[in-house]
This record gives sequence, structure tokens and C-alpha cells, in this order.
Amino acid sequence: MSSLDELFKKPSLPGNKRKSNVTRDPNEVYKASKLSANGDVKTNGKSTTEYGSDDKDMEAGPDMPPDEDDEEGQEDEEGRFFGGGITRSIRDVLDFVDGQDQDESKPEKIDIPWLRKLALNFEKRISKNAELRAKFEGTPQKFMSSEADLDADVKALSILSDHSELYGEFAKLGCVASLVSLLSHENTDIAIDAIEIINELTDEDVETEQEHWDTLVDALLEANLLNLLYENLTRLNEDLESDRAGIYHVLGVLENLSSRPSIVSTMGKDTELLSWLLYRIRTSEHVVTQNKQYSAEVLAILLQTSSSNRTQLISLNGIDSFLQLLSRYRKLDPAKGTEEEEYVENVFDCLTCCVDDSEGKAKFLEAEGIELCLIMLRQGRMSRPRALRLLDHALGGPDGGACCERLVEAAGLKSTFSLFMKKQDGEATEHLLGIVSSMLRSLPANEAPRIRLLAKFVEKDYQVPTRLAQIRREYISKVSKVDQEIRAEKSELGAEEQEDRADEWLSRRLDAGLYVLQTVDVVLAWLAAEDDGARQKIQDLLGDRDEGLKDVRATLQEQLNSMDANPEDADIMLKDMLSTLIQHL
Repeated sequence: MSSLDELFKKPSLPGNKRKSNVTRDPNEVYKASKLSANGDVKTNGKSTTEYGSDDKDMEAGPDMPPDEDDEEGQEDEEGRFFGGGITRSIRDVLDFVDGQDQDESKPEKIDIPWLRKLALNFEKRISKNAELRAKFEGTPQKFMSSEADLDADVKALSILSDHSELYGEFAKLGCVASLVSLLSHENTDIAIDAIEIINELTDEDVETEQEHWDTLVDALLEANLLNLLYENLTRLNEDLESDRAGIYHVLGVLENLSSRPSIVSTMGKDTELLSWLLYRIRTSEHVVTQNKQYSAEVLAILLQTSSSNRTQLISLNGIDSFLQLLSRYRKLDPAKGTEEEEYVENVFDCLTCCVDDSEGKAKFLEAEGIELCLIMLRQGRMSRPRALRLLDHALGGPDGGACCERLVEAAGLKSTFSLFMKKQDGEATEHLLGIVSSMLRSLPANEAPRIRLLAKFVEKDYQVPTRLAQIRREYISKVSKVDQEIRAEKSELGAEEQEDRADEWLSRRLDAGLYVLQTVDVVLAWLAAEDDGARQKIQDLLGDRDEGLKDVRATLQEQLNSMDANPEDADIMLKDMLSTLIQHL
């Protein structure tokens, strides 16, 4: 049991005791230990020791506290013990600690002075680590501590994603270049963490002004980010989990940067990135991994945004590679909701982008892409709608004539029109109509492929024009409903406000099915111009709803007027075709 002397000399200082208010006289506190017949200070009256009546005046414990101030100059009237056993000096120390705790609990202000301090520490970490690495190259244990500190500082930069207004100052201080330089660090863990931070800072989910984002990205590019990203793709080993994550973050950065089209072209031109992505999506895997799927997604983005990337990939024999990858899915469907399903969709997207170019169409024909698509139309399930979309793009445009002829030669009319006569969803209907329209536009007049095509419209008492009229009625109802809403909105707006909302209204009409309606009327116009029997049938079908070829002509004229309003985007051949069809109607 501790004596009273020991308790007073080494006081225990629980927080509640320090804050308590002592109202009793210290003499009373001191004497309390001997007022109880069965008590001592520590056991609070539970001791089994009994004192006789003669002992009640016996003094025990330390001497009474002095009445005078002690040597430390304490001025309170209660003597040496201030506030329940705490001296004034201790009290001051504890109050100071309390103040520090309260300051630390306040949220740190993230501003330019804070950033400058962070930048200074960051640069010191990099310099110290480089110095120790150079000095103790053969003894890693002597620089590993500095490496851990540097890694922690890199990760701490994550907070900037919540304060994008500091991106400009971050770049001005030179920290962006220093961060990018870490991508070539000998320790791949530090390089990977730096890539992850860059991915986080440039992510589309970061709430930032475009100006701040551009400032950061410009600084990253000036520091040779793209080449360093590519170098990491080639040096990281996906057999290691950390390296797999590193490649995923590299792909994330590439996706973030691709939101600026000018960077996309640079990615394909200044690095071997396209070659690596093509290699990665062709890598055989028992189960399609996240990185393989992500590589296909990034490649699709790069091809969609830049024609120069498409040209380069076509020169790498990319069309044939895509077809080989897709050929195994002509009958086989990937499991729903898996990485493999997304991977297949992205490879289809890559191929679809490439066949929009004339060179891509030629390579597509050479690699028998039309034949593969027709197999998918007949036997595929998951691949069927994607093959339809691919055919629509391959046959479309002014250079699609050769693909149109190949489809007819490969007995593709039967497959195409069989699907057309069945009820389809809106997207499939759009692509089927696009295929038919492209063939009517591109197949040479009075030659076998065109004659075979026109014969399909005459079969079974013009069942195809009948189906076209049904589709037209369905979509004109949808578009008319939206047109009515737009007219009501226009009546409440001035001319300037109407002009501001023109793009929005056009988008709503397209969503309602304006493009499908226009394509149907183009096909009907071709039939009316090509065959007298088809012309009469179309008039009869439209007459059931008090419509006629004049309504078809009005749709084509609206489309032509839209092209006149945007001459920079106009397809000259399509414009000439519409003008000719309007004259025939």
C-alpha cells in the first residue's frame, strides 16, 4: 500500500480530477483519513484494522501543509496544493497542452501557404532520397527509410483532389514536374503511387474548373508524362499484384487525358502506346482480366477520337486482329456482367471506329469481315446487334459501295431482310434501315446487285414497303408528340431564347426517333423513284392515314434544310442524293 507521502509526491492526474472544483478546506481533507474508525485513505474505510479509542488523537501521515507560500511562489490561500493536489506550474503545463490539443482538433486550412510548405517538404524528400540512393547504392537498408518517407509524401498529395483551385500554384511551384519525375524512380512502388496520384488528380469525378484542370494537364505533358507512362507499361510485370494495379492506374490516366482530343492524337503519334494496347488485348487469358478489358476500352476511346490513330492502327494490321478476337464469339456468348462481356463490346467498338475510314473498309473486306458479320446475324445472340451496327458503319458513307456489293454477293440480303421483317428494338431498327439505305444509295444502277436488292422489296406483295409504312407510323407518332411539346414551349419564348434552345430541341427530336423517320422516308423515296409498282403501293399505304408522298418529301426537305444550315458538317453526296429524290417526289 502506498503511503500518503508517496501519493502526494507522485500525484496521479486523471482529467476529471484536474477539472474538479475543491471547496473543502485542505485541513479537513488531510484529517479525513483518521476520522473514520475503520478507514484509511486508499481503502476508503474498508480496512480491517481497528484503532482503539486512545488512538483517535494520534496523528499520522505527512505534516500539515504550510500556511505560507511555498518556494515556487504560489499565491493561493489554500497552500501548497492548488485545485485538488495540482501545483500552479503543473496546472499551467496542462492548460498549455489542452490548448495545443484544441488547435490540433481544428481543421487544417488548405491554402497557398499550406501548399508552399507541402511543396518544400516534398522537394526535400525527393532530394534526400536521391542523395542517399546515390551514396549507398549497394546498401538499400540505408536509404529505405527515406524511401518510405517519400512514398508517404506522394500519397499525401491526394488531398489536392479536393482543392483543385490550387492546381495552378502546384504547377507553378514545380511540384508537377517533380511528381512526374518519380515515374522513372527505381522503386516501382513509388512510381506506381505517383501514377495513382496523377490518376486521382485528373479524374473526371474531381470537381474542378476546366481552367484549373487544363493548367495541371499542360504541366504534366510538359514534364514528358506520356512517354513515362508508356515506359511504365513496358517495365511493370502483371504477375505481381502491385504492378497490375500500376498498369490499371496508367490506363486510368490515359482515359482521363483523352477527354481533350488534341492529346489523343499525340498519344498515338509520339509513343508506341497503340502497339502496346493492341498487344495487350490479344494476350491470351483463361479469364478476361480487368486490365485486358480496360485496355480495349482505352483503345476504343483513342480510335473514336482521332482519325490519325485509326490510320496508324490499321497499318498495324489491327482490323485483322480485331476480327480474329471476335471470331470466337460468332456463336459463343460471354457471361453477362463480366469483364469479358465488356471486353467484347469494346473490341466491337474498336472495329466499328476503324471501318468508318475508307482504308478501314478496304481492310475489312480483305479480312472477310462482311462474312463474319453475316454469320453472327444468323447464329449469334450477344454478337448479333453489334454485328448489325458494324455492318451499318462499314456499308455507310461515300466509300461503302464495295462493302454493299460484298454483302449481296455473300447472300446477305436474306439475313438482313429476315431480321428487318421481325419486330426489333429501336437501335436494331435504326441499323437495319441504315444498311438498306446505304445499299440503295451505293449499289450501281442496272447491275445485278441492285436488281437483286430491288427484288426484295417486291416479294410477297410488297411486304417490305408495308413494314416500312408501319415503322413510319410508329415513329412519326413519337416525333409528333415531341414536336407538339416544343411548339408549346416556343410560344412562351422570344426569338433569342428560341435560338438558344434550338440544339436542345433537336436533341429531343432525335431521341424520339427523328433519324429513323428520316431514314425510312429516304428508303421510301428511293423505292418510289425506282419502281412504279412500289410507288403506287407506298401511296396506298400512306393514304390509309391521309398522308402521301408529299409528307415524305417534307421530311427529306427538312433534312436538306438542316444540312444547309450547317454546311461545314454536310455530306455533299448525301445532299445531292436528297435533292434528287425530292425532285422525283
